[in-house]
Amino acid sequence: MLFFSIEGLGQNTDSLIIRKIYTEALLSPIAYHNLAFLCNNIGGRLCGSPQADQVVQWTRHLLEGMKPDTVFLQPVTVEHWERGAKETARVTTTAAGGHNLDVCALGSSIGTGMAGLKAEVVEVRNFSELKLLGKDKVEGKIVFFNRAADPAPIYTFEAYGGAVDQRAYGAMQAAHFGAVAVIVRSATLAHDDFPHTGIQHYADSVKPVPAVAVSTNGADSLSRWLKADSRLKLFIRTTCIQHSPALSHNVIAEIRGSEYPNEIITFGGHLDSWDIGQGAHDDGTGVVQSIEVLRLFKSLGLRPKHTIRLVLFMDEEYAQRGGKAYGDEAKRRSGLGLEKHIAAIETDRGGFTPSGFSIDASAIQLKKIQEWKTLLLPYGLWSIEKGGSGVDIQGLKPLGVPLIALVTDSQRYFDYQHAASDTFDKVNFRELQLGSAAMAALIWLIDEKW
Repeated sequence: MLFFSIEGLGQNTDSLIIRKIYTEALLSPIAYHNLAFLCNNIGGRLCGSPQADQVVQWTRHLLEGMKPDTVFLQPVTVEHWERGAKETARVTTTAAGGHNLDVCALGSSIGTGMAGLKAEVVEVRNFSELKLLGKDKVEGKIVFFNRAADPAPIYTFEAYGGAVDQRAYGAMQAAHFGAVAVIVRSATLAHDDFPHTGIQHYADSVKPVPAVAVSTNGADSLSRWLKADSRLKLFIRTTCIQHSPALSHNVIAEIRGSEYPNEIITFGGHLDSWDIGQGAHDDGTGVVQSIEVLRLFKSLGLRPKHTIRLVLFMDEEYAQRGGKAYGDEAKRRSGLGLEKHIAAIETDRGGFTPSGFSIDASAIQLKKIQEWKTLLLPYGLWSIEKGGSGVDIQGLKPLGVPLIALVTDSQRYFDYQHAASDTFDKVNFRELQLGSAAMAALIWLIDEKW
């Protein structure tokens, strides 16, 4: 389709174009079909895995078929951790008999080996309680971190943030006191049988120990059994492997600006996901929404004045190597005067109904974007406030670029994040496409009015 210029279309141009964007998005199933293929044919795609290579090639092929001005791969060296065989966990207690637990290894964890390990369990809610127990009561045991996410905050990212430290640093902390392993309550408000994985970290100063997550129902049961029998034993078997670093890629596509081709509006999501589910909401929806932005511009014949650049980042879940590589290259090119970023937008909060944008920017930049609120409000985008953005675009912060996150209804996001339940059937078509259109509308406004 030929691009058209919008100059001289009159005072209603802004609302007219935004309405066209939303209509095209809500009438087209293309992004939803793309998500179905990504989830059902590729599935979980942890960096370094064959599935991660597959998603790079699939998205590149998909974008090339849309015929933007540029499509290319940016090399990224990533860690390659493999989960191994299905994890096993079983409780043995004189008071309640034997019971299996739903667990999964946490990212970067070492394995127990095929023989597994068996030990008594000590339950704590935080690192302070662990420290009070000390080495005498922890050494040789499995530490059970069982602090539930707080259901009181309205914004569930606050609940997640208040619970996730035990997953990220529990093994490191417990190892200081001689623990042989850790089992961590999943960082979700949902009560179900799905353990939630995620990255965890070791310290060079202590010997690493195996780390697994347990479902919230499983955590409640284990706590109850411990109260009945403080000497119960827990058997854990995991076969995780840390391979050598692997070569992967960010996938990048552009529509070149007609007036300011060296000024860049970057937007995107992350290609990789944890391996136990399909990575639908985290972040398959962000991938297909970002691709959809390009399709909407092409389909509607919108020629941007600035270059709009889609970046599908690799390795957000493990070490954010893709975001760092992109940020480093952007800073290098900026230093040489080759390009200038004017905004960056990330979509990584699930494909739920969007409510607005969270903006990490100066007061002047924030005020400028808030001036467009009346144009976005009819589409349910009522919240345009100062706040966090996303980890993959953080490398652009030293350049003074406004960093923006698409904000969605978060109430169900952590039910699925990093779990086997994060599957295509959990995504609603209209909610997905409202997010696609919101991204495209904001990008169009930045391009026209920045």
